[in-house]
Amino acid sequence: MYIAKMSVYSRPLILILCIGLISFSSPPHFILPSHFPPPTYNFSTHKFSPKKVMIGRMLFYDPILSIDSTVSCSSCHLSHTAFAHTDHNLSHGIGDSIGTRNAPALMNLAWQNKFMWDGAITNLDMQSLAPISHPREMGETINQVLLKLNNSALYKQTFQKEKIESADVLTSLSQFMLTFISANAKYDSVLRHQAVFNSQEENGYTLFKKNCAICHQEPLLSSFEFKNNGLTIDTNLNDLGRYHITMNPTDSFCFKIPSLRNVEYSYPYMHDGRFKKLMDVLNHYTDGIKKTSTLAPELSTSIILSKNEKIDLIAFLLTLSDRNFILNKQYTYPKENFKQTKD
Repeated sequence: MYIAKMSVYSRPLILILCIGLISFSSPPHFILPSHFPPPTYNFSTHKFSPKKVMIGRMLFYDPILSIDSTVSCSSCHLSHTAFAHTDHNLSHGIGDSIGTRNAPALMNLAWQNKFMWDGAITNLDMQSLAPISHPREMGETINQVLLKLNNSALYKQTFQKEKIESADVLTSLSQFMLTFISANAKYDSVLRHQAVFNSQEENGYTLFKKNCAICHQEPLLSSFEFKNNGLTIDTNLNDLGRYHITMNPTDSFCFKIPSLRNVEYSYPYMHDGRFKKLMDVLNHYTDGIKKTSTLAPELSTSIILSKNEKIDLIAFLLTLSDRNFILNKQYTYPKENFKQTKD
């Protein structure tokens, strides 16, 4: 059973304080930052284990999940770019097909209840089904994935089960992704009183709190709500965002607010990857807002920033870069697990 800090859950636990993080003996490989709120993921549903994390890491990097064994999760979610993809505006899949949205960064997923740009998935344990079955991503079915895994000597040995089930695959993937915790940027060191902002970063932080923090709420740097941020519609994609899920007109052009953590690494920006640089994003919010009936009320008042203020704001945004996260070798390709040739 998962046990959170501050006795939120059922049993007391001896806490180990290390570099500002509270690490629990259960679940293993999940480190709860001391300055984060309690996670929303229900750890009691599936017992968290190092074995599942290890298998999930293998599956994340294995193109066996795609119909032609050419695309893996890591094809669009690269560890050194905060599990985003900087090479393409839109996701790429099997047969050189092009998706309809930008591949978002993946981090701090235990604090989120809805996934994908439109919130189509409401359970992290089921999230992997979406890219596996998407015809422009992996184009495969979970039944065919299971057939391939059950015919693989490597995975039969790894799972140590007579028959690998869909829950084994999906929860292993989700448990690996749950370990994608980013909480060691300079920003976090400042919150833990281990560092201080320089004058430019401090000014940027003040501007951030005035103009951005209502949607990009601290310390996760997002409310993870769905908002229309005033983008003009791409007439080729005609993407109405969350409206496609709820069919509620008030959700037209609404997309999930991404976390700003590691924003330095996770370009291009927005659901369709239309902006390459942070300055482009800031210019949109000061000069490019398209006012429609579903525009987020937070953007109804114009944001006014001078060029120097934009530079200061970017200086603050760069303090959200967590090099420990993007360079963590526990997230990279597990070559040691693939030494044995698969059938």
